[in-house]
Amino acid sequence: MNVIAKCYAEVQKMKMQDTKIIDSSFSERQSSERWRIVATSLLSLALLVACGNAPQKQETATQDRLILAKRERGMEMWKARCQKSGESIRKTLKDVQGIYLINVRTDQNLDNQFALNDPYGLDLVGDGYIETFLQGSYGFGRNAPWPAEWPAHKGYRFVEAKDPRDGQLYRYTGRVEEPWQNDKRFLKGYLRYVIDRAPINERTAQFGVRYDDISTREEREYWIAASSLKVVDLSNDEVIAERVGYMVDWAQGSRAGGRSPWLFAADNACPDFDRDFPESVRTSNHKNRNQPRQAQRFVEKVLKPLP
Repeated sequence: MNVIAKCYAEVQKMKMQDTKIIDSSFSERQSSERWRIVATSLLSLALLVACGNAPQKQETATQDRLILAKRERGMEMWKARCQKSGESIRKTLKDVQGIYLINVRTDQNLDNQFALNDPYGLDLVGDGYIETFLQGSYGFGRNAPWPAEWPAHKGYRFVEAKDPRDGQLYRYTGRVEEPWQNDKRFLKGYLRYVIDRAPINERTAQFGVRYDDISTREEREYWIAASSLKVVDLSNDEVIAERVGYMVDWAQGSRAGGRSPWLFAADNACPDFDRDFPESVRTSNHKNRNQPRQAQRFVEKVLKPLP
């Protein structure tokens, strides 16, 4: 028997009970029949109003069960895909001076469920992405030594890439400057890291770096992002190393409290974004803080920068 049928059965039962009570209460009244009709009608109406909320509550409960089932399914899919995630390094090289970025990141996706712009590989964008690969850019201005086992983030002497804005091929280099030398509006002694670029006709770097979003539609339906980062020998198109990663938003895109789904998905990632850092600084949440420069860290495991 469904909820509504149960409610109506209860109404009929109450009618019979209340009629007896009302009859005894108003047995001496000449208009007892009229009173009985009014009273039982009011009681029936009150119960039906209460029962009217039952379908709504049932619908809410059903929705909750569906959300929970989707979350469980999403986590199961993610765990299965983690079995094929990880870093595969077939070859390493030393004293590499520069690299070629086959594609440059231009988007930071925080909450778009279906945009295939590699949320797992979330990093800096534009010139900032290029700068992450340049020597001396990481931790510029820091005086204290890095903790033991901290990744080096050395960087390369040059980076070659096409500017997505004009399609021109450039060679990028980094340097430290004191702006006061050319502009007295700056404080003397203030230093900053800048990148320079010069147009070139063809690339000279032998090794390229490429990121790709490899998510399927089904994976995105469950808020799973899939990513590939490759290091390629451009002389023969051989992939000498690849990192394959997956992450999932367990809350399935919830924006409660202003949350950004892909940022929270970083807490459920394989490989884990904290993997390159000492155990003493690893946490179970807020792992998106170590997504920036993840590409640099992986590439430097394969192509050791020239000191």
